[in-house]
Amino acid sequence: MVKIRLTRGGAKKRPFYHIIVTDSRSSRDGRNIERLGYYNPIAAGNEKRVELDIERTKHWVGHGAQMTDKVADLFKQAQKAAAAQAPA
Repeated sequence: MVKIRLTRGGAKKRPFYHIIVTDSRSSRDGRNIERLGYYNPIAAGNEKRVELDIERTKHWVGHGAQMTDKVADLFKQAQKAAAAQAPA
């Protein structure tokens, strides 16, 4: 099964996560199919907390990929941010 999940990067005590598409049997930081964005839980100031390619995420979900709970929450946040930035 294909999963959309987080892979950890960054330094010790300074986490940074990439949102990736991968086979569910791969290890957390193992091989991935595609990188969709990132999540920076310790973003400060005007740094972006979540950056996600919404169209590619919808593409993968349409082809049967399953999102983890955290990625589903981040996806909702990214959609709200994109809707707020879109001109009315």
